[in-house]
Amino acid sequence: MDDLRIIELYFNRDEQAIKETDTKYGKLCHGIAYNILNNHEDSEECVNDTYVSVWNTIPPTRPHNFMSFICKIARNLSLKRLEFMKRKKRSAEIILSLDELAAVLPDERYAPDVSDEDVGKLISKFLRSQEEYVRNVFIRKYFYFDSIREIAKRYSFTESKVRNMLFYTRNKLKDYLIKEGVEI
Repeated sequence: MDDLRIIELYFNRDEQAIKETDTKYGKLCHGIAYNILNNHEDSEECVNDTYVSVWNTIPPTRPHNFMSFICKIARNLSLKRLEFMKRKKRSAEIILSLDELAAVLPDERYAPDVSDEDVGKLISKFLRSQEEYVRNVFIRKYFYFDSIREIAKRYSFTESKVRNMLFYTRNKLKDYLIKEGVEI
């Protein structure tokens, strides 16, 4: 079923919308949640919470890109759960990924007037200027939280190449943000 029909089911408050969403995007949402949480039960719970959130958000929201909309919800709910579990020292790889990225993003203490939305737009603009494979690797690592090994396998790169690509892309992003007037 196409996304527009699924969205219409939500607007009609038809519970079939959740079943269709699960059929089309369940595996993707579970993959995102599992990459962040590294636990099948917690991932499944986040996916279910994602469906509840979508149900409560549509209507009135009518997403233009349903896949991105649902992925963002799954990712945010998984990160909230990770934050809760972080107190128990779980998912060190995800925390390391977030720390890597935090090193090139503005600190609220030094750039209080720069909104997250502005930084997000700058990052999007920067990524669009990169080669497609560089952009894809960056997104797989820092949005979907795929491991270096998974990314290397997906794109037929060596793990070393992926690490180097991410290192150079982070540094280029930092330089770009500074050039755009964002204090790091």
